[in-house]
Amino acid sequence: MAEKYQDTDDPFSGEHTRLPDDTVFYAIYPDFSLSAVSSAVAEQQLQFLHLQILCTLSPLISDYIWQHEPFSLSISSSGSIPHLHGKVKFGDNLDDEWFVVFLLFEVSRTFPSLSIRVWDTDGEFLLIEAAFHLPRWLNPENSTNRVFIRQNEVHIIPRKQFSSTPTLKDALKFLIEHPEITRASDSVQSAIKGRISDYPERARRNVHRVRVRVPVSVAQVLKHEPRLISLAVEGFYDRDIDTMKFAAKMEKFLPKGREEELVLVSVKMSRAMYGQLIQQKFQAPKCYPMPPMPPRTDQSTYMEAELGMKIACGLEMMYQQRKKEGEEGKGSTWEAFRESLEKSGYFQGLLPGSKEYKRLMENAEEYYRKSTLHHRASKMLSAPVRRIDEILALPHASDDFNAQEVPPSDDDSWLYGGEEELNSVLQERQREMELYEEQQKRKQKGKEKVIDDDSSNLGDIANSMKAFVQKVASYQGAEVPENRDLKDVEFDTDRFMKELESVTRRRAGRGGDSDSDHEEDSSMDMDFDESEDGSDIEEEPEHAEDKQEDFMHAYSEVLNEELRDTTLKKSFVRVKDEKIEGVSKGEEDEMDEDFTPVDVDVNLVKSLLDSFSSQQGLPGPASNLLGLMGKQLPQDDPAPAKHK
Repeated sequence: MAEKYQDTDDPFSGEHTRLPDDTVFYAIYPDFSLSAVSSAVAEQQLQFLHLQILCTLSPLISDYIWQHEPFSLSISSSGSIPHLHGKVKFGDNLDDEWFVVFLLFEVSRTFPSLSIRVWDTDGEFLLIEAAFHLPRWLNPENSTNRVFIRQNEVHIIPRKQFSSTPTLKDALKFLIEHPEITRASDSVQSAIKGRISDYPERARRNVHRVRVRVPVSVAQVLKHEPRLISLAVEGFYDRDIDTMKFAAKMEKFLPKGREEELVLVSVKMSRAMYGQLIQQKFQAPKCYPMPPMPPRTDQSTYMEAELGMKIACGLEMMYQQRKKEGEEGKGSTWEAFRESLEKSGYFQGLLPGSKEYKRLMENAEEYYRKSTLHHRASKMLSAPVRRIDEILALPHASDDFNAQEVPPSDDDSWLYGGEEELNSVLQERQREMELYEEQQKRKQKGKEKVIDDDSSNLGDIANSMKAFVQKVASYQGAEVPENRDLKDVEFDTDRFMKELESVTRRRAGRGGDSDSDHEEDSSMDMDFDESEDGSDIEEEPEHAEDKQEDFMHAYSEVLNEELRDTTLKKSFVRVKDEKIEGVSKGEEDEMDEDFTPVDVDVNLVKSLLDSFSSQQGLPGPASNLLGLMGKQLPQDDPAPAKHK
């Protein structure tokens, strides 16, 4: 579920905004953005910082092939916190996302006065990576505005400073003033930095070079703009029925049709792109000059031509689709505009394709074309189209490529040997889980040792509780501080006994005729008379003792009857091993399990420990009661937080 950020300074905030899938977002907040400076001064400072960051990262990203879009930064000088922000759609190439994280850590290391946030559709994905090492209180619901990268380290705003979600400005101020408090634990640092420890070498390994045979026009475009391979693969991989019509004609990149000559070139792409191209079967258009099938043609030659055909078709589909959307002024901004109309009820629940729906859609398109969104979307979407037109307008011929030497393709055994890498990752996760469980066991043993060393064993706790009840409790209740304003509790004994008598009579009545004698005895035993002047009739001591025993017996039976159909009895720990005193073996075997004696001490300690554990380190009745008894227990260990 996408996380929503409610702070107005967040570049992607919005109550009804849904974050795009497979996209990583980031925001960079310099310390000077919190000072009271004019927007003009802030924008000038951000421009200088922007240039510095791009110069720092340029050697790392200059040769990198991004899956969909490159790393970029935009300036946001509006709002209360001026900052830089950007996003990268990584799609199927998860390496792009973690390469972005590596770049942000590099920025924070080079510029120590910056605080950086990074998140994706799943929220704070850095916390997911360090789930086994997080504080117990941290979860996806309360992590907003708490996780930052600063000075090449991960920082988490503690809960004790902000019980509720802090504002972005408050979080940044606290982070700047107290970095020693917000710094995450070493285990969290190791878990996250271990994920990016292979970069930038991993980024270089992610680039795959392959020989392909493509039309001259395609070779010309990739020669001048090698990064357009990303759009070509995207156009091929995301093709649909409409864009396939463009590939069937190949008007832009096969002006001569089957007479077009194919040239051999070397193309750089990401491993994910190579996998997307090589693993999909695709029938070449009739107009495409494919070489004959093997064995009439060399196997490697045919594979080079087949891969080049997919690139050429993808480039054609991307070009024609972008050109069409640019002319219509549609695209991502148009889709967002259309969705907003649907949410507002503009289409009145009409079925798409109906006459009235089409009329409303035409009106919306007309309004959109006249708006400022049209010009901005057209410029953005037609940018690659114009660049391709500029490149193809330059003189080019097949001789320009035939004369050059083409290096061999990179080994693609990694494409078929991913099982080993997958097993390695799974084993690493397994070791992490085993280490966590081992640490939990060691901490548990240490906790038990602390309890023994402090003479706070279970028996002591039970004995202390008994002593506490005897010393500070009486029939009037437990003692409390004198400044407490308490009222006396009114208890009507006579009414209570009559209510109890009515309960026992109802139970006896359900027993039938066989219990008539017992009913009569019980009703007689429970018949308490009062003298006319209100004083109790004095009874013989022996008779009073018999009545007390009969009352306790009746009371016990009623209580057991009420609890018989509940789950309460299952929550008690009962005596199992020891022989019940005063009961023979035969009688013990015939006893109902409800009458098995309850181990009072064990239940007492178990309830105290459960209550103490549920407090999660916060003040509560269990810790207060144990404190009065002079006992102090160690805190529970944090459990790993779970994230989406």
